[in-house]
Amino acid sequence: MAVHEQRHAREYSGARVLITGGLGFIGSSVARALVNAGAQVTLVDSLITAYGGNLFNIHDIRDRVRVNISDVRDASSMKYLVQSQDYLFNLAGQTSHLDSMTDPFTDLNINCVAQLAILETCRAHNPRIKIVYASTRQLYGKPQYLPVDERHLLQPVDVNGINKMAGEWYHILYHNVYGMQTAALRLTNTYGPGMRVKDARQTFLGIWVKNVLSGLPIDVYGDGLQRRDFNYVADVVDALLLTGADERANGQVYNLGSDEVYALKELAELVIQVNGAGTARLIPFPAERKVIDIGDYYADFSKIKTALGWDARVPLAEGLRETLAYYREHGAHYWEQSQATP
Repeated sequence: MAVHEQRHAREYSGARVLITGGLGFIGSSVARALVNAGAQVTLVDSLITAYGGNLFNIHDIRDRVRVNISDVRDASSMKYLVQSQDYLFNLAGQTSHLDSMTDPFTDLNINCVAQLAILETCRAHNPRIKIVYASTRQLYGKPQYLPVDERHLLQPVDVNGINKMAGEWYHILYHNVYGMQTAALRLTNTYGPGMRVKDARQTFLGIWVKNVLSGLPIDVYGDGLQRRDFNYVADVVDALLLTGADERANGQVYNLGSDEVYALKELAELVIQVNGAGTARLIPFPAERKVIDIGDYYADFSKIKTALGWDARVPLAEGLRETLAYYREHGAHYWEQSQATP
């Protein structure tokens, strides 16, 4: 990530930055890049067990960041935290598609109601803050054409997608109506060191990594021919920081994605090859997953590439190699998601 960090040092040196979901996978990676660029970073995380927060994610930068354990649904905490900040990377969210179907109101409160409350708090107490919102490709639902660009119809297939869509649109609305500096990135399958691997709540690649390192088979649903694109976390951090630093991004929504597109069966074979061992098997789709599966998806990310110069630079095989090496060394902190202070 060093090359990426160097290109952002000038923009963020001395800046005051708030990251919601800051102890999570992407949030902690953003924090690491920012402190290395000289920013003053505050992390907000609820450390709710079902979500992705893990104190070990910041074990190497713990003395260089401020940590506030609170929930984005806590309006009084957010009112205090947003004041005097220059940037807000708004990454907190409920990411499980299945959980959103079994507990839709919690998903609504975190991914929709809390987002509106954050924007209102910023409008009232720090209207010049730059806000970058982590949205999702799930907004598109089952693609009508490929690759999917930002003009594609939004037709989410689950509660999570609908609430994330509303959260994204609130951010853009507040730019259009109130002139606030907001932007959104529609993330695809983000992977890398620090991702949740104890289950498939955050990404299916997480449980694949855990299984292959534990000598268990990788389970691929259906025929394994569903095609997807993937972004290594360093590239996603680069996109977030580029978007935060560039005024041309204000009011914009950008897809992330990759030119490398793999069928899931091929991806499982690549994980096994990079690991040097492992097995994979095709199994039937669980009924609850089948009804919300989107089939093939990969993005047209030419808009952000043209506007901000972003590209997916880390090849999938290289990113998987880094990810597997990280969990070989630190897996014990993620298998059961230890919350001990590092």
